Amino acid sequence: MMAPVHGRLDRDFRLVEADAALEALHARAGGAAGGVIAVPQLASVARLARRLGIVVSRGVIAADGDADIELWVRAEPHGEGIALAIAGWTERAAGDAFPAATIDREHDFIRASADWLWETDEALKLTALSPGVVPWRESLLGQPLTKLLTLHEDDRGMLPILDAMASQRRFDDQEGDLRDGGGKVRLSAVPIFDAAGRFAGLRGAAVAIAPPEAPALMAVRDSGGTSIDIGQADAFGRRLDAALRAPLDRIISGAEHIRTQADGPLRRDYANYAADIAAAGRHLLALVDDLVDLQAIERPDFTPMIERLDLCELARRAAVLCGVKAADRGIRIDRPGSAESLGAQGDFRRALQVLVNIVGNAVRHSPDGGSVWLRCERQGHYAAIIVADQGRGIATEDQARIFEKFERLQPGDGAGTGLGLYIARRLARAMGGDLTVESAAGQGARFTFTLPAID
Repeated sequence: MMAPVHGRLDRDFRLVEADAALEALHARAGGAAGGVIAVPQLASVARLARRLGIVVSRGVIAADGDADIELWVRAEPHGEGIALAIAGWTERAAGDAFPAATIDREHDFIRASADWLWETDEALKLTALSPGVVPWRESLLGQPLTKLLTLHEDDRGMLPILDAMASQRRFDDQEGDLRDGGGKVRLSAVPIFDAAGRFAGLRGAAVAIAPPEAPALMAVRDSGGTSIDIGQADAFGRRLDAALRAPLDRIISGAEHIRTQADGPLRRDYANYAADIAAAGRHLLALVDDLVDLQAIERPDFTPMIERLDLCELARRAAVLCGVKAADRGIRIDRPGSAESLGAQGDFRRALQVLVNIVGNAVRHSPDGGSVWLRCERQGHYAAIIVADQGRGIATEDQARIFEKFERLQPGDGAGTGLGLYIARRLARAMGGDLTVESAAGQGARFTFTLPAID
């Protein structure tokens, strides 16, 4: 397998810069030096990235003389052009495909005795959920699975679902409680893989193992972690859900249904288009989530829950949740060992939200093959998690800006809403801690998330 190669297309999709291997492939496809990219599969990915205005990554199979080669293509809008990064370069026999049949049979088996079904993407965000599970089902699509369930640790103090994600295998033994008294369930799931054989999420089933609590006033959980009457839910959130979330949920659900070829085989390029539609929909849902969070944390009565936390365990969980995207680019996340522990107090869900944000940023801004480090330490009366990366760094004059609303230092990078760090710092401070950064241009960044320490 060849090392990754790079190239750049101008606004007219001419190959104006290319490593030798890409230049040679372009020439063998009939392209002229400096001419329009001649490999149809690369051109298709580049045009889609331009049209959507986001980074598009996908596996393709391209003809190279009498052989086929399997490539993993990453196309990123860059100014008026497109930056290409291509990995894989694996020669394959015609007709080879990812063996999904075994996974389909396993899913048929676990769903046979299920009370309801669910699916998530690679970040454990719900993409499908059986009707009738909870009254607010529509608002959960696009949200983390943990907004539906409180997950229980097993006898080893681990979450089976996270172990299965890390090893990309089936699991049958994750227990949890549906929020707001919906009863206890046991989850099973099989991994979903995309057309290139990369982990893309979980497809699972749930079996009730304890009845719901006595009926109570219908409620939803607000951004502070407390239950509020639906009739009193914030008007902004209701309007936002009605106008944006429900249509986006349907778009994502439909695109994922096409992408996974649930109704039978489909042309590879159509399945890839569906994957890109789902990705763009999730990007818009992330913006909806951030806007709802923004409205919640800026309320004068916003108060997160306070409970005992283990920051080292939070760091390990955040590393697993961000691990799939890191592995796709060969990035190593060095997390605290299983024996390490550091007590703190705060809101578990909100603290994990802060950590996933900063670890995800570290992965996104690290170079391919780089490393991200997570370290826990006591700092006086505070417990701290330090997240360090090998990215391009943040200039001193920009370090205050990154915590402001709608600030993005690289607006053309196709990721983020400009609200993540603002929300993360507000949450950290609401829990009695803080979120700070130390960096220099070209030398990576070091974020420190603190919470009040407890022994």
